Amino acid sequence: ENDRARFKKFLGLTILGGVVFLGCQAYEWTHLLGERLPGLGISFSNSLFATTFFVLTGFHGLHVTGGVIYNACVLAAVNRGRYEAKHVEIAGLYWHFVDLVWILIFTFVYLL
Repeated sequence: ENDRARFKKFLGLTILGGVVFLGCQAYEWTHLLGERLPGLGISFSNSLFATTFFVLTGFHGLHVTGGVIYNACVLAAVNRGRYEAKHVEIAGLYWHFVDLVWILIFTFVYLL
């Protein structure tokens, strides 16, 4: 029972982290779209960089949203007592894949 409580706590923190990430991404998007990237003279309609940026981060955001929803479903199932290890493993593998993709996006888009 102690492991179940810890699992629920950490899965809840994972969901919270995903929601915070999506909030930060929404803030960044609204800021960039509102400013139209003035320092770089880039607008969404005529820039390969801007198009690539919004497509990459947008698809990643959609995948994070899917992960948050799936993790919330797993948490709800655990709360109802319907714990299945395969669902937890699938959620973990998916979430780690999304994390790995974010590390690549962050490295190539934000750092380089």
